[in-house]
Amino acid sequence: MLIDVHAHFFHDRSGRADWRERNRSRLDAGARIGIRCHVASILGSWGHTSPTYFPSPADLTEANAALRGLVAEHGPRIRGYVAVNPNHTGHAVAELEAGVAGGMIGLKLAASRRADDPLLDPLCEAARRLRLPVLHHIWQFRRREWPGQEASDGVELCRLAARHPAVSFILAHIGGGGDWLHTLRAVRHAPNVLLDLSGSGVDGGMLEGALRAVGAERLLWGADVTLCTGWAKLRYLERLLPPADFALVSGGNAVRIFPPGAFA
Repeated sequence: MLIDVHAHFFHDRSGRADWRERNRSRLDAGARIGIRCHVASILGSWGHTSPTYFPSPADLTEANAALRGLVAEHGPRIRGYVAVNPNHTGHAVAELEAGVAGGMIGLKLAASRRADDPLLDPLCEAARRLRLPVLHHIWQFRRREWPGQEASDGVELCRLAARHPAVSFILAHIGGGGDWLHTLRAVRHAPNVLLDLSGSGVDGGMLEGALRAVGAERLLWGADVTLCTGWAKLRYLERLLPPADFALVSGGNAVRIFPPGAFA
């Protein structure tokens, strides 16, 4: 079973006329690669009517409803994260509970608030109660502030994970650029933080380093916005890992951390 734990789709409020074609092309390419399920989020209006990393409650409600529609249309090929803005705590918790009632299986936190901010605690507690993993957008070593976002790195995510040991956290796109060695040092002793291997980075030694740092039991295959480098990493992993470990990274670990029956 091949599960993409970090996928994105678009909807009619994404500000692009070709949103249906982009969604279809991902599913078609995924079928050729062998992806059984895309676990996806829609980040509000993708910056069209509110900032991508500070989406309005209205934009998030529309986006999450659109994703539930895609899940209903495509059945087991798509599963969904509920995307929220933790600066609006009441709306975020309500959106999460409504999403789970509608079949969503995870919580997506982007860069609306630093990962170790106490404002995230009510959401993580709700994730624990609802048995959801949390996918958190991460910079691989945040050296400075970035405009338009509250960027976090692995050190900050590990502080949040330590406060919520019963929740599984997915550290997003280890290949997303930046100092992934810094991330590997940070997460080595954080047992409830798993690494998502997505992102356009395909540096020599990155996959081997991730394997040494956390073992196959804490690695998850994903692709993020585009599938090309995710596909390349997948083919490399097939040769790097023994079959049992490859089965964990490609889907077994996802089956373990997402709600029971999510990929039946």
